Amino acid sequence: LGYLRDADLNLVPDLKTARALPWTDVPSIQIIHDAMDADNKPLPFAPRSVLRQVLQAYDDKGWQPIVAPELEFYLTEPNRDPDLPLEPPVGRSGRTQVSNQAYSMQGVDEYENVITHLYDFAEAQDIEIDTIIQEFGTGQLEVNLLHGDAMAKADEIFLFKRTVREAALRCGAYATFMAKPMRGQPGNAMHIHQSLIDKKSGANLFSDANGEMSPLFYHFIAGQQAYSYAAACIWAPYVNSYRRLVPDMSAPINAEWGHDNRSVGLRVPRSEPENRRVENRFIGADTNPYLSIAAALAAGYLGMIEAQEPRPPLEGSSFEKGRDLPYSLLEGIA
Repeated sequence: LGYLRDADLNLVPDLKTARALPWTDVPSIQIIHDAMDADNKPLPFAPRSVLRQVLQAYDDKGWQPIVAPELEFYLTEPNRDPDLPLEPPVGRSGRTQVSNQAYSMQGVDEYENVITHLYDFAEAQDIEIDTIIQEFGTGQLEVNLLHGDAMAKADEIFLFKRTVREAALRCGAYATFMAKPMRGQPGNAMHIHQSLIDKKSGANLFSDANGEMSPLFYHFIAGQQAYSYAAACIWAPYVNSYRRLVPDMSAPINAEWGHDNRSVGLRVPRSEPENRRVENRFIGADTNPYLSIAAALAAGYLGMIEAQEPRPPLEGSSFEKGRDLPYSLLEGIA
């Protein structure tokens, strides 16, 4: 394959990302490209280049970050008038959901047709889905992808978002990853579970030889705390993004951390030492996956390099601690 050339850059195909499109009538393949300058050097601010630079910093230390994404989205009725609010779709029962049914099997069954298409389309593209569940919002679903290499998972997120939209369209519905598509409903997040392994031994570096939390684990959390305010404009890149980051709506408002505490921005799930990880709950589903993962890993990396120490883990609701994230996009960019 040759280069796709524009006036001021070249697009070079990454053939590892080639996937057949299972929803098209005409045989088609989509391939993710890397952006190069006129001298065929990687464009440093292209999203994949940004993530690759962060991963190279880890590699230089003999480390490999592992991530597992959780993506939330809403299914809605087709909406052709942007002045009208979005409405949940009619389910298999012929009814429209009017209340939240978090983790409900019945809620998932309502959208069985969309979910069946989603599994089929994902399997055809070698995208491995762990689970699909009903989330807190009306017509809101969450999909968990399996853990793996950060670049590969960012590629999967990029492909998966398109897959979700196509599966919904096949069933007469829309899918939206807007951070806050419906008033009074929880927002759409893209939680990223992060762990760190030694490239030589394969050991989880967030646990020490005794299975306890290691110094690197604490430094990683401290880095995400220290740089969350600066990274907010990447994790919340639109005006609408900040409507998700409000108290008591399943989204964080500060950089506290805690053990299995879903009110904090940095949650440490219950796990065995070999699976110890940190869940970044700041990131919205509306973000660029390459940039948002790069920002999270860069913050953790700086925390480890600078040997920063985190605040004590929080017990109880973090919403009582006040806000230390930007209130708006303008503040976040500043």
